[in-house]
Amino acid sequence: MTTSLEQGINTLKAAIDAPTASYFSSCVHCGICAYACIFYTETGEAKYTPMNRLEPMKRLWEQEYTVLGRLKKLIGLSKAITQADMEAAVELNFESCTTCGRCSMICPVGNDIVYMIKKMRGALTAAGLAPPELKGAAVRAIEKGSVMGFPMETLAAQVRAAEKETGIKINIDEPNVDYMLLLSSAEVVQFDEIIGSLAKIFKQAGVTWTFSSKAHEAANPGMHMGAKDIEAQQIEQMVAAAEELKVKNVISPECGHAYMAIRWDGPNVIGRPYPFKVFHIIEVLDQLREQGKLKTNACCTEEPITFHDPCQAARRGGVNQPQRNLLNMMSSNFVEMKQHSACNWCCGGGGGVGSLEKTEELRKRIFHRKKRQIDELGVNTVVTMCATCRNTLEEGLENNSMDVNVIGLTEAVANHLLKENES
Repeated sequence: MTTSLEQGINTLKAAIDAPTASYFSSCVHCGICAYACIFYTETGEAKYTPMNRLEPMKRLWEQEYTVLGRLKKLIGLSKAITQADMEAAVELNFESCTTCGRCSMICPVGNDIVYMIKKMRGALTAAGLAPPELKGAAVRAIEKGSVMGFPMETLAAQVRAAEKETGIKINIDEPNVDYMLLLSSAEVVQFDEIIGSLAKIFKQAGVTWTFSSKAHEAANPGMHMGAKDIEAQQIEQMVAAAEELKVKNVISPECGHAYMAIRWDGPNVIGRPYPFKVFHIIEVLDQLREQGKLKTNACCTEEPITFHDPCQAARRGGVNQPQRNLLNMMSSNFVEMKQHSACNWCCGGGGGVGSLEKTEELRKRIFHRKKRQIDELGVNTVVTMCATCRNTLEEGLENNSMDVNVIGLTEAVANHLLKENES
């Protein structure tokens, strides 16, 4: 019988493809990636150097695919991967890496370190070592359609509340509309104001949209776990729902990893192209702005606001300009963080890290980078476009007794819409 360790090692071996081999071969051990990693810069601990996270995979690659590695293994200078090695890798790949991609972006030889970390996570999952919080979230997402495990009735109740508040009809399971909208659990349970905000925006813009009762959430724990089979099941649910409603466009919510999963990973994971297009909600709002369908009041106050770019949407997903176009429509004093857009520093909660209880103290330490970014601007409001970032920012600001407000960009846009009697 194959043990869980053997399953993990076999998965790791199968994951070593041509790009992975080229990345290990071309690494010049310069250490620059360390200075792009928030876990290294804020702790100074060498173990958090990004390439160090991949030691078991690198050792296996050397032993299986290089002459020197085979020789070292033969004479006992390179040891077999043990259960202890895999358990140690859990901390480095799940608990202290948000897969933010800053290391990949800054690597002078172009190594995509996050690409390999996701493979490492997949092997750890196959070995039964994925964090229980992520495994539980994956089960809930597959069985309940929600990472937090709430039923569709919860979203339906929030929709009814938003209809009552706004006086606008919100569709569920309406076919042949312009857009099918996906949310994250956090937007349904914590930041439900986004539903009414969307209703107001889309009414002004004159576009039609709907939720699906069969796939209403885009958050994807399978992606965090590196488990392609789990990730694919969730993607297939969304694709089937969009196909059934015959929509041509699907909107990913204010959630960076949800956007990466459905927009960039999805077609590759399920092995076929979509019959529809996928956009981040902020991309759609910017398209409406460009078409003249979105009209806002520029903020008349001189109070400055800044923006936190979610790593997955901005750095790895390429959504950098739309949010700035929208911010400049509603603020007369938008100021950038020193490092912003694709270069922005991670909030510290993405990649599933924020959902792991044992990472709390480490997250407090690494939030100091974001604290310094905000402090040097002297702003009272931070806008973002990711529910995970919003949660992490609010937690970090509270821990540091900072009197700074955090708001989602969609909600901010809705708050600045021109009234019907305004021009």
